[in-house]
Amino acid sequence: MLTFGLWGLDRGGMWRDEAVTFQVAGRTVPQIWRLVHGVDAVHGLYYVLMHAVLAVHADEVVLRLPSVAGAVVTAALVAEVGARLARPRVGLWAGLLYAVNPMAGHYAQEGRSYALVAAGVMGATLLLLRGVERGAWWGYGLVLGVTCWLHEFAVLLLPAHAVALALARVRGRVWRGWGCAASAVLLCLLPMVVVSRAQAAQVAWLRRPTEETAAGLARQFFGASQEVYWVCLGLAVVGLLAGMAGRKGEITLAGVAAPLVVVPPGVLMLASQSSPPLYVDRYVLYALAGAPLLVAAGGDRVAAIAGRLWPGGRWADVLPSGRRRSRGGASADTRGPRPPAGPGPSARRPPRAYRAALLGLLLIALVPLLQFPLLRQDRDPARRPDDLAAIARAAARGMRKGDAVLYLPGYTRNTELAYPQAFRGTRDLALARAGDVSGTLYGMEAPAVDVRRRMAGVRRVWVVADRSVLAGRWTPRDPGERAGLDLLRREFAVRGEAVRGRTAVRLYARPLSPAGLRPPSLPPRPVRW
Repeated sequence: MLTFGLWGLDRGGMWRDEAVTFQVAGRTVPQIWRLVHGVDAVHGLYYVLMHAVLAVHADEVVLRLPSVAGAVVTAALVAEVGARLARPRVGLWAGLLYAVNPMAGHYAQEGRSYALVAAGVMGATLLLLRGVERGAWWGYGLVLGVTCWLHEFAVLLLPAHAVALALARVRGRVWRGWGCAASAVLLCLLPMVVVSRAQAAQVAWLRRPTEETAAGLARQFFGASQEVYWVCLGLAVVGLLAGMAGRKGEITLAGVAAPLVVVPPGVLMLASQSSPPLYVDRYVLYALAGAPLLVAAGGDRVAAIAGRLWPGGRWADVLPSGRRRSRGGASADTRGPRPPAGPGPSARRPPRAYRAALLGLLLIALVPLLQFPLLRQDRDPARRPDDLAAIARAAARGMRKGDAVLYLPGYTRNTELAYPQAFRGTRDLALARAGDVSGTLYGMEAPAVDVRRRMAGVRRVWVVADRSVLAGRWTPRDPGERAGLDLLRREFAVRGEAVRGRTAVRLYARPLSPAGLRPPSLPPRPVRW
């Protein structure tokens, strides 16, 4: 996981959400505290954490290192849960399957909280098993509470764990301990829920999930390529059917993994049908951890069945629970210490159980090979929704000190906030107060009358805009932004354009006032980088 996380980490550009993390974490703690009262409360704790991280060194690589660390910890915890509930080779396979999953690798390289949330969720899951065994629940409540403050939708782990406990038919004492810890988590999360509900307009762009949405999430969980997807899905079904039932009071691997995969995404998708949509796949990244556990359990079951058919194999009688059937039909635990092997042939070659584990490792090694083109493409900044560094480079080629700039809509100002050197010395025609002063993400827009006054004597205007705004498919809500867009259409003509993804950098000039105009710095026809 560390290898995949560090591979291509310095891809040379941030996309919009990462740039928000970068510029907000660069503010003071009081400024962050003021911001989350009006916007982005769900990420408040993460911004404070990143404020401390970027205080060491503020660049794109350091921005993403906490996510790499979170993914590494998650892979290790997946392996530990698999080893604890099944056997070591199941844990090993599951941890490696998580590490080579493209979705895990994608968010391991993003300067957002989702990889850290996944680590917290798996830590809480491991502490759930400890709570059932020992009756100690304070650690579970503490870890899950902090994780929910990193992102509030981690609270959907609670119903997943409730289903796991119900499937295990645990005793009332366990339910009481878990219920107290869960109540404490909900109580500490209540202030964030109240504040974030008032900020629901931030996710107004979301659409209701459909059947295609669920199918797409399944492909991300079980493999992007066709071959990997169907093999992993088949093994997951085998692991689910073979390991769901257990003794009363005993939590099984499938009993934990299946609710983790199904419940959080399912609840969020169903809730999005009857209320404003809230579902995005990254919000439930942590549910991915259940998929490799099911696949590894299915692979272990298939290995056990194949072993029974192996001629003369001692390991052929290994059962999925980690117990070996003796010659008399009774079962004996194979996970305890064994007497040292004698000098016979079995001492000179590894047991076939280890051969099965090694064969599983070889098969897992094929997964990243089959998906290598996707993994390589994912390291390209162009694979993100936008590339602010490319936009800044396009702007820097033409902008000069004293030039006027208009951002349509205001969130495109994020490019300047992330890469200020490209816009150094320019004048923002629509900015009234900067974001760190006004307690907003991108700053406060000036009134329409001020925007018209500032543009009255301007000969050239550089516009950084969403392409849908320039094409007329969408009109900004802010009056100042609408006033600036109206003036551009009535009094200016396009002199050059550079396009990068969904964002364009355009040079506008007044056609009736040629005196004093410099030659356009961008080509007259659209150019794509």
